[in-house]
Parts: sequence; C-alpha cells; structure tokens
Amino acid sequence: MDLFEKEILTIDVGGRLRQLRTERGKSMRALARESGLSTNALSMIERSRTSPSVSTLYKISSALEIPITSFFRLEPSKQDVVFSEPGQRKRVKLPEGVLEGLGGELFIGSIDPLVLELEVGAESGPFGIIYSGSEFVICLNGLIEYEVEEEKYEMAPGSSLLFKARLLHRCRNIGDEKARVLIVHACFEYGERPGEYHLSSGLISQDKTDSED
Repeated sequence: MDLFEKEILTIDVGGRLRQLRTERGKSMRALARESGLSTNALSMIERSRTSPSVSTLYKISSALEIPITSFFRLEPSKQDVVFSEPGQRKRVKLPEGVLEGLGGELFIGSIDPLVLELEVGAESGPFGIIYSGSEFVICLNGLIEYEVEEEKYEMAPGSSLLFKARLLHRCRNIGDEKARVLIVHACFEYGERPGEYHLSSGLISQDKTDSED
C-alpha cells in the first residue's frame, strides 16, 4: 500500500457545488448557460445522482470563476505554508476514478497540485481541457496516454510532461491496471480563471425541464 492508497476524506461534491453556486448568487440556469452544461446535468451533480468528470469540474469552475481546487476547500483561509498528511487530504469521486487535492486549495500562491486516479479504460472526461498557466504531469502508477492538441504521449511510471495549459489536453488510462498521475497547475495569475472551454457538454442529454432557476 502506498501513500495515496491510505484512507482519504471524501468531499460531497454535489453539496460543495451547491454551496459555491449559492455563494456567488448564480441560478442553476445561469450556471448551465455559462458552463455549457445542461441544467439537468448540474441538478444531477448537486443531488449526488452522478459524479462529474475532471473536464466537467473544470467547466463548472471556469463558469464560477474559481480554481478547480475550490471543490476540495472546506475553509476559506489561504496559507503561506500548507502541510498535509495522507489521511487528511480531500478527494472528489469521479465516475471512474478519484481527484485528490494536495494542498493547493489552501495555498496562497498560484500552484495547485493534484493526484488523478483513473480506473482501467477511464479518461479525464469527454471534453478537452484548457486553462491559463502551465501544467506539469508525472505518471506514478499504470499507463496513461496524455493528448496535447493532436499529439499523444504514452506515459509509464516516471514519465513526465510539461506544457502550456492553453493547449487543448486530455488523458486516459490505456493500461490493464489502475493508474495515477501527479498533476501540477502553475503560473496562473492570482484571481485568474483557470479554465476556458470550447466544447459543449455531452455528459447528460439536455432535459427541457429545469429543476431550479
């Protein structure tokens, strides 16, 4: 058992989304319009009927103008020094994996380290990801394919990748075991939106009945 397999505190991402949306005074329809997701998809996430993919979380965080790690943060204060133990870290459950925060949600600087865990055949989501700054990735376990623009990189344990995050990117587990990658978002300006997305949602089909304004 390695450090990332120890018990981790799981975040209620649906409740956290509802809290973040309410704090910013956004209706369900407004968030749907600005994120490109359907109101039905957002409602399903808020009611914990479905888990969002990584790319869906990026689309939501972009529309709310917050970093993706805000979904991990339970306390609003930022710190100059952040220390965390394996059993204290927060994680967000994905449809076929886990996204784990490593303290960036509490740090005052412009760096957000995360660990992404994907089951066999799983991917970061149906959308490519774009945000400001740079991204560093290193494979910890398994076999990951990272696609940046139209170039594909096969990453085994120890392989690393560094690129401008404005380039459309996504990843998937192409191996026969669970895969983990360390992802570091860096060099974005304080208060800057970390994600800008061009692809519309395909996660859940548009429902004409809105559950909430």
